[in-house]
Amino acid sequence: MAKDKKYSAVITGVGMYVPDKILDNAFFEKIVDTNDEWIRTRTGIRERRLLENGATSDLAAKAAQDLLKNKNISADEIDVIIVATVTPDMFFPATACLVQEKIGAKNAWGFDLSAACSGFLFAFQTGCSLVESGSYKKVMVIGADKMSSITDYTDRNNCILFGDAAAAVLIEPTEETNLGLQDSLLRIDGSGKNSLYMSGGGSLNPPTHETVDKKMHYIFQDGKAVFKVAVKGMADISYDIMQKNKLTSDDIAYLVPHQANLRIIDATAERMGLSKEKVMINIDKYGNTTAATIPLCLVEYYRDGKIKKGDKLILAAFGAGYTWGASYLVWAI
Repeated sequence: MAKDKKYSAVITGVGMYVPDKILDNAFFEKIVDTNDEWIRTRTGIRERRLLENGATSDLAAKAAQDLLKNKNISADEIDVIIVATVTPDMFFPATACLVQEKIGAKNAWGFDLSAACSGFLFAFQTGCSLVESGSYKKVMVIGADKMSSITDYTDRNNCILFGDAAAAVLIEPTEETNLGLQDSLLRIDGSGKNSLYMSGGGSLNPPTHETVDKKMHYIFQDGKAVFKVAVKGMADISYDIMQKNKLTSDDIAYLVPHQANLRIIDATAERMGLSKEKVMINIDKYGNTTAATIPLCLVEYYRDGKIKKGDKLILAAFGAGYTWGASYLVWAI
């Protein structure tokens, strides 16, 4: 990232939405061969949310409206809407178009971005670049997924992991270049395509009776394979961005990790030399909400008064693709 940039891209507002319906671990004890203690000790999850009626655009629109209300701005002021999701309402139009209509952002353009659990990081980098260019003043980045729509609730290994949620950030320019997004390291590796995917529904395997019967429209995950590479990938890249920017563990206010598995989060914090008090955690309440996990943490910790202007944060994620990355952000509000 250029050191002589004229503008820095900062988060100036946040919003979130989680559905009311809670699925606790006891729910899964009734439908698959598992138990509360097994789920908690291996994942850190106690409960997750389920959107019973509606789609990803509804989650995203409510998070956007929460942001607009708390920021006290009109949807007319939004220039760009980027929705990070792997559960779009449909292939097209983009979920961003549906959100734009639902919130009345008549002056905005936008698009969806697909990078699975790294989606928010990739979308955030993209949104910040648009702001840093000087072309746009208000970019809304939303991480939203209705994971229940692609979860097989007879698969005991996967169904316990995922929840539905959305969270949003507003990105604006500032001339205080010591604030906002300072650096990002983002990676993809398609050789991981066979370990975490949904094979049905696209141009490779269009929907048929056969693809439905074979459960090809549900998420598939080789948990052991993904865990092995995720632990190393997320930990290493978080450490690398600290080294690149000459940051020590004392400099970091918080690690903001993707909430996939508490053991992966712990390994990343350990690699960075951070105590548990410096790690944002809400996996126990929401499970893995894919693109929504990182912004959900930011919203909750900000509203709880736990982060303040000038705090240095490392955002980190690992997801299907494989996709992974880390961003160095200095909080601005």
